[in-house]
Amino acid sequence: MSFGDEHGYGGDSGRTDDGFGGTGQTRTRLPDGRSGEMYGGARRPARGSRSLITVVGVVVLLIAAIAFANRGGDKSADTGKGTGAAAPDPTAASGVKPVTGKNGTIPSGFAQDEQGAASAAANYAVALGSAEMFDAEARQGIIRATHDPTTVEELLGEMETAYSPAFYQNVGLNEDGSVPTGLTFVSRTVPVGTKVTDLSSATATVEVWSTGLMGLAGEGSTKPVTETWFTITQKLKWIDGDWKVSSSSQSEGPTPVTGDNRASTADEIAKAVEGYGGFTYAR
Repeated sequence: MSFGDEHGYGGDSGRTDDGFGGTGQTRTRLPDGRSGEMYGGARRPARGSRSLITVVGVVVLLIAAIAFANRGGDKSADTGKGTGAAAPDPTAASGVKPVTGKNGTIPSGFAQDEQGAASAAANYAVALGSAEMFDAEARQGIIRATHDPTTVEELLGEMETAYSPAFYQNVGLNEDGSVPTGLTFVSRTVPVGTKVTDLSSATATVEVWSTGLMGLAGEGSTKPVTETWFTITQKLKWIDGDWKVSSSSQSEGPTPVTGDNRASTADEIAKAVEGYGGFTYAR
């Protein structure tokens, strides 16, 4: 029995494919329209014609079908084991710490199991959707900490081209990526839940349902902070004792009906962003 079979994922032990033809390479679709992986966070709804920023804040976005092998049978209700498709992860806390350490500011040392893969994917989604991704030095650290080392250099090179003065201006920043005086730049991805759809000793596929915030908060902002919903699918590999991203994709929704909450003022949003920190995610 291969690792993950008891959870009904049908993963093959030692599997090394990345979901993109087994090339082992991360592909990136950046704001200029080139194809590949997804990085960033919230997406601003398209307004008017689709430009290179139809997805504001999603610096890398792959619109692709994620095909998984058909899995028959029902999952056991009392044991959580079987040969069918994986059931939704439980929301109850497992009591197991999500990580044992950190790589810079990003959690690391995830367990080589279902919870470890889910926690890694959620935490990596947060890091890759953060405002720090818009800073060149911070972006390098995030990519190196979260990705398969064999893909890092090529990916960083593509990102240097993607994060152009025009791109920064389209998200409301100055041409050098700095934030306009008096404003607060907001880019956050907030996982709502995770689902492990494939698992072996060497690879995992995890879907992270998320909501995101993107925009500029403060008086006079022409890019107000907006909320979007999306699902990130991460292909992970077990490398040197930790899970690393080999490829990712993102799709829109599921999106709930907007509530009747009063929209906060730009100043209230800015204070909230400055006053509330993030989380380390785990089941």
